[in-house]
Amino acid sequence: MAIYALGDATPTIPASAYVHPDAVVIGDVTLGEQASVWPTAVLRADFGRILVGDRTSIQDGTVIHVIEEQPTTVGADCVVGHNAHLEGCTVGDHCLVGSGSTLLNFATVGAGSVVAAGAVVREHADVPAGSMAVGVPAQVRPVPAAAEEWIRFGVGEYLDNSTRYRDQLRRLD
Repeated sequence: MAIYALGDATPTIPASAYVHPDAVVIGDVTLGEQASVWPTAVLRADFGRILVGDRTSIQDGTVIHVIEEQPTTVGADCVVGHNAHLEGCTVGDHCLVGSGSTLLNFATVGAGSVVAAGAVVREHADVPAGSMAVGVPAQVRPVPAAAEEWIRFGVGEYLDNSTRYRDQLRRLD
């Protein structure tokens, strides 16, 4: 694993969390219990803190960064899809952040919300709890009834996958 301290800022990663060997975690990053960080994800906390909640998955290619004025926080039981970009924003518990989406400085995504794949949540935008953000720039709509099940399924899949990878992943080169 590429886990780095930066000066006095050292990542906090509980034993129950899974960080893939090809992920990068730098600085003041705190992962929750059973959180997972997948290949080529980069969590770079060089200007402030990154907090990732319990059982949250940060999937392949995602970049999470911070600004001095605002930590980047992702709540518990969230799924952050492939190639997402989160910077200086807050994501509540039980959220799905779709693949290729972008959440910018001071944006807030309320609990139980979905950010659709490819959406761009602008600076200072507020996605209320139980909403869906769709498009560029993101527009807020009611969250589909199936969203709770999507999130629960995704969280469970990545908890299972973390265990599988911890037990079975082996490098062959």
